[in-house]
Amino acid sequence: MEFNLASVLEAVEAVVPERPCVVTDSRELTYREFGDRCRRLANALIDRGLGDTVPRSGLAGHESGQDHVAVHLHNCPEYLEAMLGCFQARTVPCNVNYRYVAEELEYLLRDAGARAIVFHSTFAPVVDEVRGRLPGLTVLLQVDDDSGHELLAGAEWYESVLDASSPTLDDTLRGSWSPDDLYLIYTGGTTGMPKGVLWRQADIFVASLGGRRLVDQTEWPDLATLAANALDGGTRLLPTSPFMHGAAHWLALSAFTNGDTVVLTEHDGHFDAVATLDAVERHGVEVLLIVGDAFGRPLAEALERRPRELPTLLAVVSGGAALSAGVAERLLRALPAVVLLDGLGSSETGQQANRVATVGSVSRDRRFTPGPNAAVLGDGLDRVLEAGHDGAGWLAQTGRVPLGYLGDPERTARTFPTVDGVRYAVPGDRVRLLADGSVELLGRDSATINTGGEKVYAEEVEQALLHHPAVVDCVVTSRPSERWGDEVVAVVQVRPGALVDDGDLLEEAGRHVARYKLPKAVLRCDEVQRSPSGKADYRWAREQAVGS
Repeated sequence: MEFNLASVLEAVEAVVPERPCVVTDSRELTYREFGDRCRRLANALIDRGLGDTVPRSGLAGHESGQDHVAVHLHNCPEYLEAMLGCFQARTVPCNVNYRYVAEELEYLLRDAGARAIVFHSTFAPVVDEVRGRLPGLTVLLQVDDDSGHELLAGAEWYESVLDASSPTLDDTLRGSWSPDDLYLIYTGGTTGMPKGVLWRQADIFVASLGGRRLVDQTEWPDLATLAANALDGGTRLLPTSPFMHGAAHWLALSAFTNGDTVVLTEHDGHFDAVATLDAVERHGVEVLLIVGDAFGRPLAEALERRPRELPTLLAVVSGGAALSAGVAERLLRALPAVVLLDGLGSSETGQQANRVATVGSVSRDRRFTPGPNAAVLGDGLDRVLEAGHDGAGWLAQTGRVPLGYLGDPERTARTFPTVDGVRYAVPGDRVRLLADGSVELLGRDSATINTGGEKVYAEEVEQALLHHPAVVDCVVTSRPSERWGDEVVAVVQVRPGALVDDGDLLEEAGRHVARYKLPKAVLRCDEVQRSPSGKADYRWAREQAVGS
């Protein structure tokens, strides 16, 4: 059976209607209350002229036949309501990076062809600046916050719209829900213009949203079996990264599939380690989602300053960026009963591989256990590599993969090649498939540096530098060099008061990577700039390197 995300939520709601679905410090919504609010939003969108569809069979992979709704919000229950309400209305929500200035926001809304936008009041000025140049953007739903901005002319208050709408969906609408209905996620922006990845809901559900049984990774056979599993749910999960990135809302939607409870903290774009730990204690959180060292390091520091028991916390999951060995060990020293899970994947593949660490078992390499549909392709993207192959290959995914990039047939063809009749997603990660079947992650091709005829993976050098205890954070990039063509440059943030020179840093890094990979220059900064999701901002790093 193939699934539609709206039907999954309603099946779970039917069996656990009174279970907490979304919890914050100020509100608690049961599955029935959350479902009612989603249905009210769906009806509101339909009443405002959205919801027309073109059958998937008549469209190419880079084309959408549904109306798109931009979601321009900080983390809050309304973000998840907007996603599910859109799915129920057969419209397509798309994520907006809340750091965007007017030019970037206009680009994304135009690229997506957004007909509606749901936005926090704090973003009203930038929405107001661009909407006059977007005649197709006709529906504006404004979520009140403490920013003090008034309701934009022509916009409607989100809560008033829900209050005026029915919580009951038309049976004809419900019967039209299709596995072919779309899920759209925008990715990129740190190394290039953002791209909209189009998925069938049936495919993203299996790839990332709880569509497989945990015990054996097989797909759910039907809604009845899935709903019966949800009866045993109730785990409390806290995503700390922004919903505007896949890792966080993937965790939340997976939680809904399993009948679990999503706990949210107030999120204004800055990660607060102490507030996060307080929320874990206060709400009995069992699974905590973070993004690599950018979130893991401040968590470790907060726990070292003030040790806590956190008896309910069972697992810390890192999605979107892997934890370095040093930060993983510090977290496990502070929380010895916790399991650390690193996930590897992308917007174009869903979840691909993982690794697990407990006290005493932290790996110092970058090996991951691949999932059931992961593969490694050769340099020419024309053959599948066998375990133990020579050199590097491309990490790929087959089976349930996206349709393509919205509006971009050329990039769709490059990223989703067909090899021996099988279609793959190849987003750009370079790996080795080792003889034991594990994959060794080298780094993103977009962050690969060609220096003196050799390829250097920025992430590999970053991990080598992070072994030094004085290094708080670092990003590795390149700059032009007469001798090398491009030379490796590290932008490093060291611990305040640490007395460490560049030679010390390079000596430590040289214990973990070949000498030719070591930075030719080390630039110090007060703070490494990263995206709100914790991912490295390579454009910023290159600006620092070229401008030095």
